Amino acid sequence: MQVAAEGDIAIETLTERQRAVLDAALALIVAEGQPLTMSALARSASCSKETLYKWFGDRDGLLTATVRWQAAKVRSVPVEPEGLTRETLAHSLTRFAADWLRVLSGETSVALNRVAIAEADSARTDLGAIVLRNGPIAMARRLQPVLEAGRVAGLLRFEDGEAAFRTFFGLVVRDVQIRLLLGDRLRLGEADIETQAAQATRHFFALYGVEPKAAGSADETVNRRI
Repeated sequence: MQVAAEGDIAIETLTERQRAVLDAALALIVAEGQPLTMSALARSASCSKETLYKWFGDRDGLLTATVRWQAAKVRSVPVEPEGLTRETLAHSLTRFAADWLRVLSGETSVALNRVAIAEADSARTDLGAIVLRNGPIAMARRLQPVLEAGRVAGLLRFEDGEAAFRTFFGLVVRDVQIRLLLGDRLRLGEADIETQAAQATRHFFALYGVEPKAAGSADETVNRRI
């Protein structure tokens, strides 16, 4: 992959070597607690600055690729309205929520967000905007088609897709992220993550879900399970 500008970065086309470099970039952010520099990453990843510029275009391009690489750990959950059931939609939302919590509660995301917040008013870097665009805003772009598929299938009812996403975001994240950013030693185990993700999905259906009969389904068992 050769990248000349921030908008050209495509995570799915990264080579194994490029992914290793981005892993090294994330490790540097965790270890040093400050924005990346091309020089520091070149030393850490044993590659030349010229190679980094060739791959990522410039420093903002590198930061964008790094944030996107971290966000890619939240797996996509593509669904189609045709044949979609309440149960399969709930499964997709719960999986997305669990991945999201794993990423947000990990030390890498906490360190990355702390640096972004610290640099938000700095003229040296655009990291805050990069994290915003490629974190929450990117998550919205990925999840909104799933919510829309649920609406088209008659399983969800909402007028504003963005508002629905923000509600789901709040139900999933709750106060976890802010507590971690402020230094709370909160530890989410796998069971905690799965439980919180399932609860978020249930609460989301309570707010936006259409009862199975109204959606054209007589399967009350599915409703009880969700």
